Amino acid sequence: MNIAVINFSGNVGKSTIARHLLAPRIRDAKVIAIESINADDGAQETDEKLRGRQFSELQARLLSGDNVVVDVGASNVESFVALMSEFDGSHDDFDLFVVPVVSAEKQQRDTVATLLNLANMGIDRERIVVVFNQVDRVLGFQESQFSSIFSFYDHNRSFRLDRDTVLYQSDVYKYAADAGRSMHDVLTDPTDYKSAIAKTQAGTEKNRLVALLGLRRLALRVNTELDAVFEAIVRPAVATVTGARDE
Repeated sequence: MNIAVINFSGNVGKSTIARHLLAPRIRDAKVIAIESINADDGAQETDEKLRGRQFSELQARLLSGDNVVVDVGASNVESFVALMSEFDGSHDDFDLFVVPVVSAEKQQRDTVATLLNLANMGIDRERIVVVFNQVDRVLGFQESQFSSIFSFYDHNRSFRLDRDTVLYQSDVYKYAADAGRSMHDVLTDPTDYKSAIAKTQAGTEKNRLVALLGLRRLALRVNTELDAVFEAIVRPAVATVTGARDE
């Protein structure tokens, strides 16, 4: 499966979605960051980097049979979209276009522009999906927070809008990085922290263990949410691709 994470706007969490939502749930997926200046944190963790104009090389990777997640950075997205239009039909190399959006009005306007450009290339609506990102967990998801997106959808059903594709704001990635661990490390760590805490005297080491237990609990909650969102965004696209291949 090949997925593009794309938005004309920066600071919507594209890299986080590529690395933590999509790649870990797709077998042997490679993350390719197309970016000159990456606006999202953690770009150094991606497997490879390509410049936006190296489109021919990217096409070869997409046609290789590998599973690829392409993180299209804000500084290269316009050239990426232009090249995808120039290479007629190249958008068919992608099974899914994931478009993250946050509640800030500028980012919503940029998201609408992104959705229009994708639709104008003739991409099937089932292959374009919006992910509501960095939603306040206390306030919860409210359509009014994303009024520009819902208003656009009311007049243009050229993409999928699913109220289940919501990712809540979380510091888990920062905490994991501060601890020198990846999300995978945190989730697969077999340490019995409660037992270790009980056996450790008060002090720096005990505090470290308490922090790691808290990190694991937070990661487990976020991981469950990521699983649900992945199913919501990927399953319809897989059905569409399977149906097309059966015809």
